[in-house]
Amino acid sequence: MLSPPVVLTIAGSDSSCGAGVQADLKAIAALGGYGLNALTSVVSETPGLVSQVRLLDADFIADQMRVLFGGFPIAAAKTGMLGGQDQVHAVAETWKELGHGRIPLVVDPVMIATSGGKLLEDAAVRTLIDELLPLASLITPNMDEARVLWEREVTGLEDMEACARELSARFDAAVLVKGGHLKGDAADVLCHEGEISWHTAPRTPGVRTHGTGCTFSAAIATGLAGEMGLDNAVSNAKQFVSQAIAQHFGWQDTGAGPVHALNHLHLTDA
Repeated sequence: MLSPPVVLTIAGSDSSCGAGVQADLKAIAALGGYGLNALTSVVSETPGLVSQVRLLDADFIADQMRVLFGGFPIAAAKTGMLGGQDQVHAVAETWKELGHGRIPLVVDPVMIATSGGKLLEDAAVRTLIDELLPLASLITPNMDEARVLWEREVTGLEDMEACARELSARFDAAVLVKGGHLKGDAADVLCHEGEISWHTAPRTPGVRTHGTGCTFSAAIATGLAGEMGLDNAVSNAKQFVSQAIAQHFGWQDTGAGPVHALNHLHLTDA
């Protein structure tokens, strides 16, 4: 009987299936885990557009989490798009009840889509900072999200390292600041228990997709669920997402120009 490690993603649904829980579930499966999802929202979007967002009731989000914890031996979890203040609060309170202190939690503090659409209400940012981030094992902000959390500009590698150190101390959690918006190699910095490690990969130019942050955090959670150490889980996830970008899918005749999507299943291709 196969018993893969079970990984829970608590995030929004992406109608184009390149980000959100769809990206998470693809990554989890490709890396040998069994994915569960607790939906927080439904988003009508493509890689270049967020059209409409519908947030799910907080009670329903909490119920999904309780049902899944009651039915599966969850080994790790991640959060992605949470959407609103009530949704963030519900996830934080339910996590304290079910998983805190027992199961690693990766928090991807999703605020803005790649296309620029807002995915976290302004009022929810403070709730995220006060209630959810202190429960995290690992926090994975990109540079824009790091700027909001750090309350300072993050413009280069030195800023990224300083930000990772300060946020790690502030939230008593490991912090991975992602430098995907910088020029040159894609460099991310991890601060874990006061130690700094850099994780880099060659940049693939000309790719216009979304879901890299979702994929990265889901891949890390899957590594942790498989009892991989954090640094190795981050390294393995970095390689996975870099290959998903490099081997991306593309369609030309969409009426709105070329469309790209991550290739989450590249590790299982024949």
